[in-house]
Amino acid sequence: MNTIERWNQIPEFEDEKDEAEFWADHSLDPRLMNASVQRQTVRESTTITLRFDPQMLSRIKRLARHRYLNYQSMIKQWLSERLEEEVAKQMDRSPERDQD
Repeated sequence: MNTIERWNQIPEFEDEKDEAEFWADHSLDPRLMNASVQRQTVRESTTITLRFDPQMLSRIKRLARHRYLNYQSMIKQWLSERLEEEVAKQMDRSPERDQD
């Protein structure tokens, strides 16, 4: 069975039959699900305002519904994943790493 480790590994399905066939051979990594669960933390969060093109926001909301997520939580997850990727890239390019 193949394990889905990132949301972008889930394709768009033509119909429910295609989706059922996909999920018969795939499962979600528990860490992915755990990361998607919104938890109360001791840390404070800061509210920001983002302006989206209405069509883009509609597409985001539709994707979130298909994944049974709140669209704002999904956006935060995407940002978190991308931030980790960018930090990892930066670490790989840092001069200290070349000296090892």
